[in-house]
Amino acid sequence: MDTIQHPSATWEAASNGSVFYRRQQLYMLHGKLPNLDDYLIAGCKNGGPTALMRDASKLVALGGGRPPLAKSQIQVYSPAGESLLLFSWDQNRIVRFGWTFDERLVVLNEEGVYRLYDLQGDYQQFSLGNEAAELGIIDARIHENGLVALTGSLTLLEVKDWEGGRPLALATPGLSEPPHAWAVIPPEQSISRHVEVLLSVDATIIAVDNLESLDQRISRGPFLHVSPSPNGKFLALLTFSGILWVVSADFQREIVVLDTATVGAEGQVNQVGWCGNDAVLVTWNDLVLLVLPSRNNLAGETLRYLYFGATFVVTESDGARIIGHDVCDFIQKVPASSVSIFRPGSTSSSAILFAAWESFLQRSPKADENIRSIRSDLAAAVNECIDAAGHEWEPHWQRKLLSAAKFGWGFLDLYNPTDFIAMGQALKVLNAVRFYEIAIPLTYSQYQYVSPAHLINRLTSRNLHLLALRVSSFLSLKPDVVLKHWASAKIGRSKTSSADGQDDEVCRIIVDKFEKLGGGEVSYADIARRAWEVGRTGLATKLLDYETRASDQVPLLLTMKEDKLALIKAVDSGDTDLVYHVLLHLYKRLPLGSFFKLIEDGGEQLAPASKLLEVYAREQNREMLRDFYYSDDRRVESATLALDEAAQMTDPHAIMTAVNSAEKFFSEDKDRALEAKMMNESVRLLALQQQFEKDSDGKVKFFGQSVSETIRTCLMNGMSKKADRVKSEFKVPDKRFWYLKLHALTAMRDFDALDAFARSRRSPIGYEAFVRHLVEAGHLKEASPYVMRCDGPKRVELYMLCKDWRAAGRECKERGDKKGMEKLINSSPNSLIKRELEQLAASMK
Repeated sequence: MDTIQHPSATWEAASNGSVFYRRQQLYMLHGKLPNLDDYLIAGCKNGGPTALMRDASKLVALGGGRPPLAKSQIQVYSPAGESLLLFSWDQNRIVRFGWTFDERLVVLNEEGVYRLYDLQGDYQQFSLGNEAAELGIIDARIHENGLVALTGSLTLLEVKDWEGGRPLALATPGLSEPPHAWAVIPPEQSISRHVEVLLSVDATIIAVDNLESLDQRISRGPFLHVSPSPNGKFLALLTFSGILWVVSADFQREIVVLDTATVGAEGQVNQVGWCGNDAVLVTWNDLVLLVLPSRNNLAGETLRYLYFGATFVVTESDGARIIGHDVCDFIQKVPASSVSIFRPGSTSSSAILFAAWESFLQRSPKADENIRSIRSDLAAAVNECIDAAGHEWEPHWQRKLLSAAKFGWGFLDLYNPTDFIAMGQALKVLNAVRFYEIAIPLTYSQYQYVSPAHLINRLTSRNLHLLALRVSSFLSLKPDVVLKHWASAKIGRSKTSSADGQDDEVCRIIVDKFEKLGGGEVSYADIARRAWEVGRTGLATKLLDYETRASDQVPLLLTMKEDKLALIKAVDSGDTDLVYHVLLHLYKRLPLGSFFKLIEDGGEQLAPASKLLEVYAREQNREMLRDFYYSDDRRVESATLALDEAAQMTDPHAIMTAVNSAEKFFSEDKDRALEAKMMNESVRLLALQQQFEKDSDGKVKFFGQSVSETIRTCLMNGMSKKADRVKSEFKVPDKRFWYLKLHALTAMRDFDALDAFARSRRSPIGYEAFVRHLVEAGHLKEASPYVMRCDGPKRVELYMLCKDWRAAGRECKERGDKKGMEKLINSSPNSLIKRELEQLAASMK
């Protein structure tokens, strides 16, 4: 006979039996917790831990039971009552503490300083700013993704996320005194997607967000408790006179109005919370009252749960955790799938399927009859059995429901078992973490909300690495997160020893574990960073040697100030962007001399970095390139850079200065004497050109021209003496000078001067050059007279270039060149010239 209690045994009916609530005992605490009435408490949602701090306003009896906490201590317990963390607060008075979504405890003091503690006691500290410190913080509300603080000037400051960002001021609520009670609707639950603050002021509620402060114009207050539902759509408000008023968040729909004085409870109300989004919990010492809306009665319906002593309610999205002195319970509305199957007398298809499975186990033919009766709804019944299994806490009933679902799908032609497999995996994980030694009492709905990855993070934060690793493997998740946290914890525990042997041993253990369990794909960079943070630089360097991704290695090496190693790793990676990142980082951080020395001392190993630095500096930072060349004694490159800069300048003085610099750099290299001389001549030429421009009152531009161009400009502008001076000073060869003058006079069409120039002395370039240049310039008539000064054998050809056929014919006759004459006749342009040439040919002997 089955001794396991039937699921419906813990149900309590409401609303004429259509709605049920159940109280599931999660853990027996057996006095592990102190008297909760003497403590300030903050509970973490989604099966998280609970933090307790002595309530300094209450007297605590000494002796007898467990010793009370000191006033400056906060202790964190698991839902099973096991101590997870105890720490002392060393700052000013604590105003409020609460939990983040990722199970970090936020502790805020009256000066606006707040810390985020993990379950190992490590913390990050932030501040609300100087203004908050001056005004003081008198109260605050902490939600999973931020907080809202009430300052001494009765203004509101909001902190978004937990990254230490600057707080934002909300709209001014216009308070003259602190509110009687207040609450926060987080951004993810508010309609506006911004945080909304509800303040009980006089008889009304003032709603404040980042834009405006709005009086809701109600007259039921003042209120002692203001509690929003988990989805932010409803409010539970308790007046000073004990009236519980449940209303929609916009105050347009009244749901419950209950006088709590009629329930027979003694003492004052301790807490007003929610059980999911469907019911309100009101607690006194020894009593928890569940208040449900009723269609027929505005006062609603109530269910009573008795406890010994004070309790604390942690509102969950699908129920409520009740933490008492001896027990931790979970109260929730029974899910529809469970009601459908286990409600006495149920005739739903899922209930019939479950009954068919039990009949099958008993080898009863009724099983087949039941299956036939729900054939059309069998797929839905299977799905409902799977869903109900997820909402059961007892593994016995989980197995039964999943077995019934598996039995049912055997009669279906097509069925996708994905949901069944996923549910089986989820339940195995949930049963493991619900075990009292782990004590994370997640429901299936909460598990779906927080995600498996989040659950693994919660396990690692408790140092439950083996379980986290097994869960990761079971769910086919990468073990990276678990292995990294394990390695960080191991380094943290061994941080007191930094000997080389110890570093080698820890490194070997971590590497072996990563390669064995992580498949060699786990990044070592984060672990190396942790080692560096705790002062284990040698261990960090050793770990980084195993990191295969340079993009992860290099930033940490830079942080560790292992500059040369970071640059070597960047160069070896072949990633130019990474090399540039390192170079620019070092350029900003190191003194210039040290920066250049680092690159120079790298030799061939850092040669690619040196070249990349040159490329970058040439395009973006010429000053850096100049300093780099100077530091490295690269005189030729420095000179070349000076000339390159001179070519881009327009100011004559700056150009001459740059060329002088180039001369200086070349002169310092014994193998560059020629280049130094050329630079010296360039400076002299530039100075002479400046003088010429000054002599011409700036009408003729010389600056920047070459020697040949300077001579040509002089000749073109009638400055023949200046041209001769340039020729003399820069030892211009006669041939080049004659060519320049020939071209210049031709361009000027000064043929008389050209003739005088040709007669001035024997031409060093001959006279054929005159003929050919004049012909090329289109001056055939002017070219012909110079042919007679040319060598005899070439005259006929030159006359032909000048189109002077008659002179060519006479030259052939004088030379007795009959073949030339014949060729000339054949090339004659017209019959007239041809007859004349033929007559000359006939007269030849």
